[in-house]
Amino acid sequence: MRARSHRAGNWADRTPIHDAARHGYVLQLQQLIDSGVCVNLFRVDSITPLHEAALHGHTKCVKLLLAAGAQVEARNIDGSTPLCDAASAGSLECVQLLLDHGANVNPQLFTASPLHEACMSGKPECVKLLIDVGANLEAHDCHFGTPLHVACAMEHLDCAKALLNAGANVNAAKLHETAMHHAAKVKNKNLIEMLVEFGGNVYARDNQNKRPSDYTWSNSPSAKCFEYYERMPRTLSQLCRLKMRKALGQRGLEKVAKLNIPPRLKDYLSYN
Repeated sequence: MRARSHRAGNWADRTPIHDAARHGYVLQLQQLIDSGVCVNLFRVDSITPLHEAALHGHTKCVKLLLAAGAQVEARNIDGSTPLCDAASAGSLECVQLLLDHGANVNPQLFTASPLHEACMSGKPECVKLLIDVGANLEAHDCHFGTPLHVACAMEHLDCAKALLNAGANVNAAKLHETAMHHAAKVKNKNLIEMLVEFGGNVYARDNQNKRPSDYTWSNSPSAKCFEYYERMPRTLSQLCRLKMRKALGQRGLEKVAKLNIPPRLKDYLSYN
């Protein structure tokens, strides 16, 4: 067995193997591995070379490190895994590679999950991939709430729609604050309309006893939007769609596709 010139557990601010992984220097990384440098070295913040490569979307470096025995579930000082970092970068290749090597799509964290990170960065394709492999739609971050809270706070409509179509709870609360409150705070009319279509409650009150509309400016487009929805009841067709989608549960789109109903109704149930 090849002797190691460094061991996991050495605390350093920066090492050559971290730099190579961070910058995507494939040949330099391979030389360091071949010379016996440990791939699981961690910095003072507990970041490993695999964290670095994943965070910057360097697929070839991720592949080299995994092949050399890098720990796929290594945690940094915040508790984040390389999969969290790859999701933050929105690198589908890195995300898939880590998943193929056993990365947990739902690591036990008190902070942002991989799905939170993908929503925060506004990467809808990454969000869909994580959902497809079983990401917890209601994972709760102590600061941000659910992934839907994050997508709405950051105004990433495509990410929010992917979550809602997968069955995320549109009225999930963080300190009684819903995704609708976030949509109101960012004054995004399109986001407000989408949340309402998926059953968002415009009357929900947060821990300050405020409705979403209380966070809008008078006569602004978002304020007028709330005024309309607070006054007008949902149509029968909307109520039926919400009831059907609730009955179908999470991953409802897959079930809608198998229903023996006209294509037009399938499109309506799928929010197309």
